[in-house]
Amino acid sequence: MKPHSDRLSDEIRARFAHVDTCPFSGPRIFFENAGGALTLKSVVETSAKFAAIPDNQGRDNPASAALVKVIADAKADMALFFNADSGRFFVGESGTELLFRLIRTAIMGPANRGAVIGSTVEHPASRSAAQHWAQQAGVEYLSVPHDDATGQVTASAYRDVMREDVTVATILHTSPVTGIANDVAAIARAIRAEAPDAFIIVDGIQHASHGQVDIAAYDIDGYVVSPYKMFSRHGYGVAWASDRLTALKIETLAGGPQGNWEMGTRDTGAYATFSDVVRYLDWLGGEVSDKTDTRSRIIAAGASIHAHEKALTDALLYGLGNLPGLTSLPGVTILGGAENEDREGLVCFALDRLPADRIVANLNDNGIRTHIRRADHYSGNVLTPLGLDAAVRVSLCHYNTLAEVRALLLAMQEMTLPIVSDQ
Repeated sequence: MKPHSDRLSDEIRARFAHVDTCPFSGPRIFFENAGGALTLKSVVETSAKFAAIPDNQGRDNPASAALVKVIADAKADMALFFNADSGRFFVGESGTELLFRLIRTAIMGPANRGAVIGSTVEHPASRSAAQHWAQQAGVEYLSVPHDDATGQVTASAYRDVMREDVTVATILHTSPVTGIANDVAAIARAIRAEAPDAFIIVDGIQHASHGQVDIAAYDIDGYVVSPYKMFSRHGYGVAWASDRLTALKIETLAGGPQGNWEMGTRDTGAYATFSDVVRYLDWLGGEVSDKTDTRSRIIAAGASIHAHEKALTDALLYGLGNLPGLTSLPGVTILGGAENEDREGLVCFALDRLPADRIVANLNDNGIRTHIRRADHYSGNVLTPLGLDAAVRVSLCHYNTLAEVRALLLAMQEMTLPIVSDQ
């Protein structure tokens, strides 16, 4: 598929709040999407609508019945987006909180506990949870090394570490540091070849806004996203749990409905705003294809998003017109490697003669919002092996444009002219 036309880009951008202006600092280009995507205007309106409703679910009145229906409809929308024909969807405090819950249940729930496996590329949302609960359960944690050059972990790497006594495995779908996706289905097959009954939990938080999710194709037991990174809002996460994971002894209210993951009264507005995201993708899929059913349109929207973002990242890496790309800058390191076909809308880079914090500050002064990733508990697992103490993350989304990429490249050219002149 081709990148979006100017007309479609304009229509897309018109559906998002604060697409080119920060309410605190004024005009700006937003390349900090991995830290939280822009919010659909429909999500803002829906949030306000449901925040004003005093009624709760489970009461004998029309308002309560309407809220129950909104939640049921949203769960059906979730099933379409994730392509899940079984299991349960529920919301929680955040994606991180939900990963901890799923992983805790998978490790502590079975009567016969075994080893836990995960990879070094994972975000601490899954890796910390797996290591903590493995220690609490008194079982071994097996660490699969990722490839520093590609920023990925492969099925082969899992296969080399796998053992038949593994009962829980975690997988990162896409790295928020490198922007490189991992092959979830292939890794799951490698896990099940050794331990067919293992519970497999996937962190899909970074991946969800950049392409399709297809739970039916993965053979997994849990998948988690953070909707504020996929055009919704802060304040909730969404999890899917397989029926066999739900059949474990989950934390729930005594005497309540069996298999109920949710704690207390949930925010109906959270569910409703996820439906807004699905409706948006349905609209976008209809604009870029002739599909008529929602799932097919979601798939078409994902393919279109991926194609547009690839055009943006290629321009960022290799340049536009007479503007050189990041790969032309002296002393540059592109995390994950420039020639990586699994990149999803993100380029993280470092220059050996210009500190990352100065680059981010300078871009910010030019009205271009990016983010610094430091070798801390969030990103040290990726940066430290590369000998980097920090890097600049430029995270794009399908509502960004080539004109915005051009502005960043121009700012980088001006910023690095003294370096080039010294050589």
